[in-house]
Amino acid sequence: MKIPKLEKKRNVTILHGYEIIDDYSWVHQKDILEVLTDKKKLLPEVRDYLEKENDYTTFNLRDTKKTQDILFNEIKGRIKLDDESLKFIDRDYTYWSKYEKGNNYTNYLRQSHTNNKIKIYWNGDEEAKGKTFFNLGDIEVSDNDKLLAYSVDDKGSELYKIKIRNLDNNKDLDDEITHTSGSITWSYDSKFVFYSKRDKNHRPRQIYRHKIGTKEKEDMLIYEEMDKSFSCSIDSSSDEKYYFISTSDHTTSEVLFFSRDEGIPKPKIIRKRQRDILYSANSWNNELIIRTNLDALDFKICKSKHSEPGKWIDYIPAKEQVIIGGCTFLKKWMIRSEVKDALSRVLIRDLETEKESELSITDETVISPSVALYQRDKNTDNIYIGYESPKTPARIYKYNIATQEKKLVKEKIIPSGHNSNNYIVKRLNAKSRDNKSIPLTITYHKDTLLNGDAKLLLYGYGSYGSSMYPSFSTSAFSLIDRGIIWVTAHIRGGSERGMSWWLDGKMMNKKNTFNDYIDTAEFLIKEKYTSEGNIIGYGGSAGGLLMGAVVNEKPNLFLGMILAVPFVDSLTTNLDHTLPLTAGEFFEFGNAKENKQHFEYILSYTPYHNIKKQNYPNMLITTSLNDSRVLFDEPLKFTAKLRDFKTDQNLLLLKTEMEAGHGGKSGRDASIKEIAFDYSFILKLCKLLNA
Repeated sequence: MKIPKLEKKRNVTILHGYEIIDDYSWVHQKDILEVLTDKKKLLPEVRDYLEKENDYTTFNLRDTKKTQDILFNEIKGRIKLDDESLKFIDRDYTYWSKYEKGNNYTNYLRQSHTNNKIKIYWNGDEEAKGKTFFNLGDIEVSDNDKLLAYSVDDKGSELYKIKIRNLDNNKDLDDEITHTSGSITWSYDSKFVFYSKRDKNHRPRQIYRHKIGTKEKEDMLIYEEMDKSFSCSIDSSSDEKYYFISTSDHTTSEVLFFSRDEGIPKPKIIRKRQRDILYSANSWNNELIIRTNLDALDFKICKSKHSEPGKWIDYIPAKEQVIIGGCTFLKKWMIRSEVKDALSRVLIRDLETEKESELSITDETVISPSVALYQRDKNTDNIYIGYESPKTPARIYKYNIATQEKKLVKEKIIPSGHNSNNYIVKRLNAKSRDNKSIPLTITYHKDTLLNGDAKLLLYGYGSYGSSMYPSFSTSAFSLIDRGIIWVTAHIRGGSERGMSWWLDGKMMNKKNTFNDYIDTAEFLIKEKYTSEGNIIGYGGSAGGLLMGAVVNEKPNLFLGMILAVPFVDSLTTNLDHTLPLTAGEFFEFGNAKENKQHFEYILSYTPYHNIKKQNYPNMLITTSLNDSRVLFDEPLKFTAKLRDFKTDQNLLLLKTEMEAGHGGKSGRDASIKEIAFDYSFILKLCKLLNA
């Protein structure tokens, strides 16, 4: 089949004394954000190219069709199709969610404490019927249990519409709120909902209050963020007395609060924003509880009076290279988390004695622990605790803090069978070129030989301070059981080793992220987990930036690579301040338009502008037409330019979902099919088709 070719239209931009040549910049339409909600506005020649690329991908992977079916059935076979969530005891009802066998979307249920009747108040498959894409953003029942507020995105653009439903007759009211971020907060009196509105650049920068039964145009604006790089949201407090408006970019935040008793909300600032200072707030026991990195690189927890919100007193002190996480309150207890060396732990504090102890859940060491509230009434000793690991499905217990008794109430069932003893999980550390220890989580089948011959999937992300934790994946075993080793590299740019781990992987240190990944790959080769040319690189979004930068630098390490919705034209996007995420990332990647040093640094690593005349490994690049975070034109341009420069005959495939967003298609089966598609590409490269 003929390889697709995209027309070249040379464009030259002069900036900071540099000449930037881009033959494919024309695919970025001036009305690109409108295309996200109306695909009829897509340039016909661009649509034609995307369709040709899809056809080319289908043709080249036609021999994987049987394997895709096998993988789909395998992965789905590990999922309990009629599974349900933990139950939460509210005042008059108990609430939970459930997947029915054969369903693609979740149902939400409640049981009356008066007559024990169970009612499905939201049927996901019924709501999604007839829609090619359907994503439920938020679903919240009012405090009086009579109304349901929900938000839906039916295109993938993350522009959510909020509706209100009467739970007595299950009929929607006339209320309709458009262009929101999707999050919903009910007022305590059940008369209003608070929400964040997206501006013309798709940024949530306004907080509104909507009165039930009125038109959207009558909604009250209670806060507007004037800094275009900040986004805002609203939530309620643990003591159910206050509302908190949080506004932030990735590195700086500010919080305002107002009382539930204020008829006309007048939000008050807790502490004015200060560059590189992050904080969040809650209210409990007549005090504000503040989590902040002020004078505490890896965070601490403070307290203050509501009347003097800016006067903070240290409560939980900072620890070096230990991230002090958030906290949850009961009447007698505080439950909080910490992260050290890419591993989490849970601590419980007696609020009367202030004594604190670590919660022990299992003898396994490489785990992801979890805690959830058991009921709304905070005068209780009962909570849910649980854990999962790369080899062990989630186990959840009802736990009594006072007696330390625990009872298993839910275990993730793998219908097709799973024996944790068949797998080995290791935590190793690779040395970086500047002598840092990079944590690695390694999972493989006990029968896989560590002699250098194994294929190895190396997953990485490394941006925004986001940490990757050792969780259980029902899909990963389709590769692991076929002898492929799965490794997650906890590289700089995340926060696995504290905030310094993030600082060392952003802005003018961004290349540490890429170098860590390369150093990790070379370490794994040296230690005989794999060999050069046997690694599959895997990363999405900012992880796609990682993949693109690394493959330009060290293509010989890889057999293949999957770049999912990849941020591969990072310079062009950074220069366009009208795009949804750009302004909010000035302190993550820099501001190339205004700062020559930032420009030169981003130019030196941005994948699109650093493609070389060289051999590249096999590559599968995926994107979605309605993605508002990483626009589809980035991977489109990257693919087209790669075709011009690559000097090999390896596969280069671009797949565009024409009805999806940043997270791919909606619905359980569609999501599984996407994973099966990606994995079939991997198995093809590993010569394991139909195995």
